[in-house]
Amino acid sequence: MTNVTFESVSKKIAKTQYPVLELLRSRWSARAFAETPISHENLMTLFEAAVWAPSSMNEQPWHFVYAHHHDDVFAKFVDCLVEGNQAWAKNAAVLVLILAKTHHEKGNVPNKYAWYDVGAATTQMLIQAASMNIYGHIMGGFEPKKVYEHFKIPQGYEPVCFTALGYLADPATLSEPFYTREITPRTRKPLTEVVSHKEATI
Repeated sequence: MTNVTFESVSKKIAKTQYPVLELLRSRWSARAFAETPISHENLMTLFEAAVWAPSSMNEQPWHFVYAHHHDDVFAKFVDCLVEGNQAWAKNAAVLVLILAKTHHEKGNVPNKYAWYDVGAATTQMLIQAASMNIYGHIMGGFEPKKVYEHFKIPQGYEPVCFTALGYLADPATLSEPFYTREITPRTRKPLTEVVSHKEATI
């Protein structure tokens, strides 16, 4: 899957105002996934990249629970997602449930940075994936109640999101509105709206 030429690929490469790493420009949240499985070694490489993210007091408050498409438990992962995400995520090679440990190990006080740190780890996983032509899509659209019904969540952990991983398929395999979203160029707010010098002007 190293020579993907789908229409979605070229359209999704970010057009930045300033030069940034090509890898960051080419990472995007795909929905059209091929049947090609992700090998155990490649998947572990993604998790290895994730765990080297920075975290408050080096607590590393993340935990990743995954299932390959061919695993019996994969259906439980899909069932936790809202209907709109189920429509395309059911085709992913791997689904990952990402958890955050909500309290510090020392003193058992709330870790207000836990979700931030989990986000950093997840981002590193997706950047590593992009370098391997594996695409990921983070999903906040899931039903927490079903997560607790289907999985034994360790005490002190909370579900943060799900992430779909896989190799690209032709966007034409998607129904609407997902097909249009897959081929629509990415946009971001201009830097002038999100960056301030010296004094906050939000």
